[in-house]
Amino acid sequence: MREGNEPWGGRPRTKLRNLVRLGVDLDLAIKQAVSRKGYWRLSQTPAMRNAMPDKWLEQQGLLSLKQLWCDLAPLRGTA
Repeated sequence: MREGNEPWGGRPRTKLRNLVRLGVDLDLAIKQAVSRKGYWRLSQTPAMRNAMPDKWLEQQGLLSLKQLWCDLAPLRGTA
């Protein structure tokens, strides 16, 4: 088991605690925490969109790939 390498420990209890800390409703957080789906798949769920909206991710210092694409798209084909 790769528990030490998982972002939130990989344990449902840890996932649940972190989701509730981020403001996700308890019922939704439980469904998310016990899911066997991978992190990439779960990132598209309503629980994660509530817990980590784009504005929150921006405040954490992450870049928006969508915004970067929109900024660079007009430059395509000018080479």
